[in-house]
This record gives sequence, C-alpha cells and structure tokens, in this order.
Amino acid sequence: MDGPNTVEPGEQEKVFFEPDALLLPDPDSEEGLKIVWGDGVLCHNDRIEQIGPRDTIEEAKNARTVRLRDRILVPGTINAHNHSFQSLLRGVADDRPFLVWRDEALYRYAPHLGKEGVYTGALLAFAEMARMGVTTVCDFFYVHGEGIETDLAVVQAARDVGIRLVLARTFYDWDGAPECFQESPDEAERAFRELHTMFSSAADVSVLPAPHSPHGASAEMIQRGAGIASELDLPWHLHLAEELFEVDEIREHSGTTPVGYLQQIECLNGNLCIVHGVYLPDEDIAALGEVGAGVLHCPSSNMFLGDGAAPLRTMLAKGMRGALGSDGGCSNNRVSVFEEMRMAALLQKVIATDGGAFDAPTAFRLGTEGGADLCGVDAGQIAVGRLADFVSLDLADLSLQPDVHLLRNIVYALQPTAIREVFVGAKPVVQNGGLTRIREQDVRARVVSTAKRIGLQAV
Repeated sequence: MDGPNTVEPGEQEKVFFEPDALLLPDPDSEEGLKIVWGDGVLCHNDRIEQIGPRDTIEEAKNARTVRLRDRILVPGTINAHNHSFQSLLRGVADDRPFLVWRDEALYRYAPHLGKEGVYTGALLAFAEMARMGVTTVCDFFYVHGEGIETDLAVVQAARDVGIRLVLARTFYDWDGAPECFQESPDEAERAFRELHTMFSSAADVSVLPAPHSPHGASAEMIQRGAGIASELDLPWHLHLAEELFEVDEIREHSGTTPVGYLQQIECLNGNLCIVHGVYLPDEDIAALGEVGAGVLHCPSSNMFLGDGAAPLRTMLAKGMRGALGSDGGCSNNRVSVFEEMRMAALLQKVIATDGGAFDAPTAFRLGTEGGADLCGVDAGQIAVGRLADFVSLDLADLSLQPDVHLLRNIVYALQPTAIREVFVGAKPVVQNGGLTRIREQDVRARVVSTAKRIGLQAV
C-alpha cells in the first residue's frame, strides 16, 4: 500500500516500511546511533531482512508497502521491569511512606484480584505501554494464588494488546507476604519449568526465572532461580538494595553486603540482572561489573517511593550492563520508557551536579538495546536479523521542534502526541495514535468493574 499513514491488516510475508527517516545503530560513532534519511526496512515475517533505499532492494518491489510520511522509525522501547497487575492500584497509596504503600495497597488488594483481576491489570498496563511506544515488556510477576493460571492471564493480556512479553516468573517464599505470593522452592521451579516449556517456541512470549529479593526469597529460592538460569543460559532478575532497610537486614543475618551475600550463596554470575541497586556500596558495584551483571534501572519509581537514586553512571563505568524499567503501575504511575530515558539522564546529572554527566544517546540505548540484552530478546535495534519492533514518530510534532538534534529531542522533549504508529513483529498494534486490537473503552470498563469488585479506595 502506498498512500496515507494507514496500515491495512493482513498476513503477508514481505513488508517494506518506508518512513522519511530511520534511527539506526552506528557502532563507529561516539553516540552509537545515526539518523538516515531516505532508507526503508524490508521485513520477512517478524524479522528485518534488509535496510536501504527502496530502489536498491529488489524484493521491495513486490512487498506490501507501509508508507510513513513525515515519520522517523525508531526501535521499539523495552520496559525491562514492570509489575503489570499493580496498574490497578494506581492512586491508592500515593504520597504515603513505603510500608504504608506496601501494606495498604499492594498487600491489601493483591489477594483479591484472582485471574480476572490480574488479566485486567495487565491489559490496562500493556495497552498504555503500547500507546507509549513500548514493544516489549518484562513483567516481574508474583501473584501465584491460582498456580500458573494467573501467569497465563498475563500472557493472554499481552497477546490481546499485541505487545511482546518476557514473563519474569517470580520465586517468592517469605512468609510475611500474602499467601498468594508464596510458593515452596519445588513449587516455584515446577511452575517455571512448565511455563518455560509451554512457550519455548513462541515468538511473542518468553519466560525467565526471577527470585524476588533477598528479603522475599530464601537462599534456596535464589539458588534455584540462579541455577535454572545457568542451566538454560537465561538472564535472571532479582530485586536488590532498593531500600536501605534491605541492606541492613542482609548485614544483620549474613554479616556482609548485598552482593557479598550473593557470593556467600554462590549466586553471583554474569546472567544476573539486579533491579534498582540504589544502596549498593562501591565494592558491590565493582563485583557486579567484574562478572558483567546487569542493572534494571527504574528512576521514576525510585523517586516516587522516595527510595533514593541509583548510581547508574558508576555502574556502567564499572562494567555493568544497563536497561530501563517503569516498575509497577502504583510505584511510578506511568509506563513510558521514553520518560524513563529522560528521568535516567536527568537524575544522573543531579547526582553528579554536572549537566554533561549523562547524555541522550546513552539513555536511548538503555531503553532499547539495553533492555533487549538484559531481557534476552532479539530486538532493540533496527538491524538486519532483529525482530521488526518499531515506533513511528511524527516529525512534525511540536515536541520534536526545532530539528537541530532530533535524538536529543526524542529523549528530552518527546510528548506522547508524537507516537503515531507502533509495530511488533512488523504488525501494527498502534495506528495513528490508537490501539488496533482492543478498544480503550472496553479496557476502562473492565478496570471500573474490577475496582468495584475488590472495593478499591485510596488511603
């Protein structure tokens, strides 16, 4: 189709995307990214096959054409850490201390969600993410009251929206948490393996082990998750040092630092991706960097809950890999990775009291290729062989003016009005700013019904 910015549905093997500009990787430049005008992207099924001007790609002649006038096509963003069900709790305990937030919002309502509530929360989160340009989300999920049925509800929500899902299946056995969070190590491993096998050949869903934290998971639980990750060569995710009390607890029961504890239980390796890491001492950051571990940085959530600011700049300098996450819908209240790019850069500038301490290209790469790396997804770049996950931005949007440095504008100035089309596996999930697979009014109706059923109210 060669015409206005519309996308007709249909199963076609070859699709040629023809925007005005592309944001491509550039390993030879300092920024690592470059804007190329006049090139297009030929996709075969859900993968990128060729990149270049239309008249240089023979197969583009017979491919279905998606003409995107006045658009720049950029890699889809990757939300590397989220708790989708928490979107239902947005506004419930805002502006309250952490323990009030946890006990009066999270612990109070999660046990009453059930499969239907989990699905509704995930549908709300994923629908909003898609509109914000998120093409892959890693959902750190731990509402296990109905076995894997609630996990499957999250998968269904992702598929209904059209977003790519990495299910970080959580291992959680702390007896102070709601019973629906808790499993034995054997139960957690059995459920993980069942899900991993179930989706081993799926193009749109993958499953990772995610011991909750040294606070929420016993040493045996953490060892199970780390062991499975090593066996299957997967990343594994773990909350670590988000709050100061967690660091104090670890020192009290193990006599060492958070990473020292992981070393004690033989769980420090390069597959580890810590979430937050706000209160890690220098020696812990050095140890993580030495093995090439990752950090899933959630700057807005850390600010929202008053946790503090993770030393991301130091982590990256010491050899850690990085990605960005929104965290839960009630510990940030927004789910835009473009916003996390901005927040990550600004927060590091504040820490360093130096406007040049962190730059836009680094922030953008964290929200795209960094997330792909730490979530084990072959996306995050517009490059041959990668998954065809794109965001189409309106070059005429006021938030991208003036065009003196477009990439900086994308990171620091972009407004949601600029996000016009979103493609996952070369298929449209957002078109002209609206969802293509579900109706927003239906999502809202489900949210209203679920909130009424569980008696949701602010504290």
